[in-house]
Amino acid sequence: MALTSTRPRPDWPCQVKTPGSYDWERSAAKWLRELVPARYAGYPAFIRHPVLLGRHAQIQVEHEIKVARTALQTARTDLPRAGLHEGVIEHTIKLYAAEIMQLQHIARSVRAVTQALADTGR
Repeated sequence: MALTSTRPRPDWPCQVKTPGSYDWERSAAKWLRELVPARYAGYPAFIRHPVLLGRHAQIQVEHEIKVARTALQTARTDLPRAGLHEGVIEHTIKLYAAEIMQLQHIARSVRAVTQALADTGR
């Protein structure tokens, strides 16, 4: 494969080398493995086919977003029943909101990396 380098998108994770650069696929797979539970990262199919790993990471992050949204949406009703003070509840709500934003950014990054891996395999 020729070493051609294109400027990555703004959502490109800093942990992953630029597509076309030396060993970029390995850096992409390493980053994607960090996003899935350890037992999945070691599956032979995911090791041999990083696009599959990317697909699973995408599903994993999407589910994490759903969980964080549910936690955010139910915090005002559930947390007082748990005996938590208003200040703790407000802090937790801000935490969930920030986590959702971070997870959305990660989801965009996973899509970009997975697409680049798929394009490389064509």
